[in-house]
Amino acid sequence: MTGEIEINGFCESRFDIAKEAFMNNFEQFGEIGASFAVTLNGKTVVDIWAGYTDAAKTSFWERDTIVNVFSTTKIMTSICVLMLADKNLLDLDSPVCKYWPEFGTNGKEKITVRHVLSHTAGVPSCEEAFPQEDLVDWEKMVKLMEKQKTWWEPGTNAGYHAITFGFILGEIVRRITGKTLGTYFKENIAQPLDADFYIGIPKECEERIVDLIPPEAPFIGDILDHDSIIYKILGIPGGWNLGGEITKEHIKFCNSLGFRKAEIPASNGSSNARAVARIASAISCGGEVDNINILSQNMIDEALKEQFNGPGLLFIDGIRYGTGFGLPSKWKPIQNPNTLYWGGWGGSVCIMDLNAKLSIAYVMNKMRIQTPEETRKNKYASDSRANLLVSSVYEALNQ
Repeated sequence: MTGEIEINGFCESRFDIAKEAFMNNFEQFGEIGASFAVTLNGKTVVDIWAGYTDAAKTSFWERDTIVNVFSTTKIMTSICVLMLADKNLLDLDSPVCKYWPEFGTNGKEKITVRHVLSHTAGVPSCEEAFPQEDLVDWEKMVKLMEKQKTWWEPGTNAGYHAITFGFILGEIVRRITGKTLGTYFKENIAQPLDADFYIGIPKECEERIVDLIPPEAPFIGDILDHDSIIYKILGIPGGWNLGGEITKEHIKFCNSLGFRKAEIPASNGSSNARAVARIASAISCGGEVDNINILSQNMIDEALKEQFNGPGLLFIDGIRYGTGFGLPSKWKPIQNPNTLYWGGWGGSVCIMDLNAKLSIAYVMNKMRIQTPEETRKNKYASDSRANLLVSSVYEALNQ
């Protein structure tokens, strides 16, 4: 079945340069299968997909193909929490333990909801290793969050809360609404927007989800001191995300049905670019699209408020956080200042530009790990494939 890549879908002619960039990713970066979507003023202007669902290239990527987008899921989790704040069911600046009393131990008493959303809470990872199978056991993970000690005074520093972000915020949502975050997201965001995005894959979608393909070297863990805080943040448990066969085994676990069916609000959303861009369009258009209100302008303004700007304890050079999202910075100087973004391990990305009322989403199955030197060259997104795509969209808009 292998042969010349055929791009399927729809692309307005003014964005042909983005379509060319999408094709270039297959030629330059060895893309296997991917989807790419852009909305402008709430209208879809690019919705394309191409390639294969497997490394052997035996099955085509289809219009309704979905895949794990890892931390792009955090965007959806953040929107859920902001929605609760919008409804006055939650105060962003109240302690987490107001809603979840058992969380308020070991220095975590002063951690606010906003601290968690901005990765400044001081619980970026777990002190003790645990079997990866525990990730799909909500109650075990909740108990683990309750036991954790703070790594720094909440609000004084930042360190990416790669996994803890989702379990803490997800439990807050559950305590307030009585529903899991995946259910709350489905009922209040995905279904109203008719978006093909799931936090916990339903049975009827099991045949449409495809495997992630593990990245090739270099692995971050191969060059990190295993006693460093960066390794401890990214590598719990046991350096899963950081090197060689460990990473490959973790991806195998993430491709399992058990992982896909679980609700891991930081990292196991399943979707395609069309759905990610659709949800993002509501944010980029000021909280509402097609008369469907997701957030108020006031809550989007909260999301845009800077919470941290500096090196922190993880990113190569630095990061700038708002409330629930990344913000443009000197390290990622995205064109317009009122922009929210985030992405997922391996390459997926979502951009929400409120100045241009623009949303951009990229989803793929072939994961890619880059050197710090390569990442530093990218203006819009860490992954070079995503950066090329986002750059091409802005080039088209600026013509």
